[in-house]
Amino acid sequence: MSHRCGSRNSQVLRLGFLSAFVLILCSSSALAQEKQPVPKYDIFAGYQWLNPGGNIPGGPDGMGGILPFKLPSMGKGGGLAFGYNFHPNFALEGDIGLNLKDQFDVSTYSIGPRFTWRGEGINFFAHTLLGDNHLTSPVGARNGIGAILGGGIDLPIVRRISLRLIEADYQWARQNYASIVPSNQPDLRHASFEGARLRTGVVFNFGGEPEVPPSATCSVDHAEVMQGEPVTATVQTSNFNPKHPLTYSWTANGGNVSGKDTTATIDTKGVAGGSYTVTAHVTDPKNKKNGEATCTANYTVKEPPKNPPTMSCSASPTSLQTGGTATITCTCTSPDGVPVNVAGWSATGGTVAGSGNTGTLNTTGASPGQITVSATCTDSRGLTANSSTQVTVENPPPPPPKASKLSQCDFPNVKKPWRVDNTCKAILDDVALRLQQEPDAKLVIVGNADPSEKRKNLAAERAVDSKAYLSGGEAKQAIDASRIETRTGNGGTKTAEYWVVPAGASFDSAGSEPVDETKVKAIPDHPAAAAKKKPAKKAQ
Repeated sequence: MSHRCGSRNSQVLRLGFLSAFVLILCSSSALAQEKQPVPKYDIFAGYQWLNPGGNIPGGPDGMGGILPFKLPSMGKGGGLAFGYNFHPNFALEGDIGLNLKDQFDVSTYSIGPRFTWRGEGINFFAHTLLGDNHLTSPVGARNGIGAILGGGIDLPIVRRISLRLIEADYQWARQNYASIVPSNQPDLRHASFEGARLRTGVVFNFGGEPEVPPSATCSVDHAEVMQGEPVTATVQTSNFNPKHPLTYSWTANGGNVSGKDTTATIDTKGVAGGSYTVTAHVTDPKNKKNGEATCTANYTVKEPPKNPPTMSCSASPTSLQTGGTATITCTCTSPDGVPVNVAGWSATGGTVAGSGNTGTLNTTGASPGQITVSATCTDSRGLTANSSTQVTVENPPPPPPKASKLSQCDFPNVKKPWRVDNTCKAILDDVALRLQQEPDAKLVIVGNADPSEKRKNLAAERAVDSKAYLSGGEAKQAIDASRIETRTGNGGTKTAEYWVVPAGASFDSAGSEPVDETKVKAIPDHPAAAAKKKPAKKAQ
């Protein structure tokens, strides 16, 4: 019964310590943080109260067993701890604790990590330690493994001394009584202790970095500005107490400065060109020691420049024939950003007229060669720039070749007025020779008919028969039919005219019309029809 009650009490006690530890850590997050000197070493010495929280073997129970005896709480005790702070928040801690009461004493020797949350005027810490737990009782002295989990609150009094307001720890230990307790009592044979200890005392701090003085850093938004442009200066502070309001004062040796907080504006209107400095002085009125910081930033004022404008011109097109026009486009800008205007157009040939950045060159009457077109750009301060471009006037192209009449053939046969006789064949042989010598030329045959002739389509037949002779192989040099065009004319004679058309030339004879050769070749017993059936003679 007592063992069950002790176990229940130890569980309640453990839960209480854990709850208190969580409450301490949570409440610390609400406190303002301030960078404080952190000691390199610290030593705690103070009073310690201990409830061991477990049973040891007592007297026999009369049935071959051992009665458990609950260890009493121990009010007489002391604690000693040494911490090495290798980080502002983390330390390696060694711990010694001792408690006495009558025939009992408990001493612990432990080591482990410690975490410290350092606030303004208060520090919270938590540690977990492992080591040796020494227990002396009427049944003898025992050494067992032990562990400590807990934390506390330190209140800095002066730089080197802090008051440990409270330290509350859960203390666990394991002791072996197998030599005097039978195996049917395992909880007493290997006793576990779940206790609690409370401490208070003084912490002595040694070493550590000296207090860091406050500082300030100044900057400007533009290192260089034109005369009249504003400069914005900003100051950033560090190592001041975040809970204390600060005062700011600004001065500058170039321009008028205005500002009461972390930002100031400098008016550079009328300031001569040169380098200047703005200074910020920051003060913590509540901190009489290390409560001031000063910083500066440099800026340069440049007087307005006087650079002439820059200009370039281009022509489109760059070459043309006499009488054509070209568009001249000029681009003019001021490096100083002042307004500009393009005017003063001139040309070495032709005529030019301009409006704004664009001009038009008219080359009517200009001689072949290169024409230079120029213009002038002037800014609002009277500074100028000139630019020019060239346009080439080309010679007019040669006139296109023309078709020429080579010869013609008469058709005197009364019975067969379409027939090509020997005289006509000789003429056509000369025509074929000319076409062979000019392979890129074409031939136009214009057939004519006398108004007194009654046969219909006779002019077309004479043109088609002539083509049939040239392309059908009867001529000395056969000509590709695709190079020959047949037409009918209104010459009023019994002839066929032969026109040579050079490459690139066109044939235009007033009143002539193309011949539909399919209808002409359909006439029965027509020479052109016979020529269609006869194989063409290859050209030699």
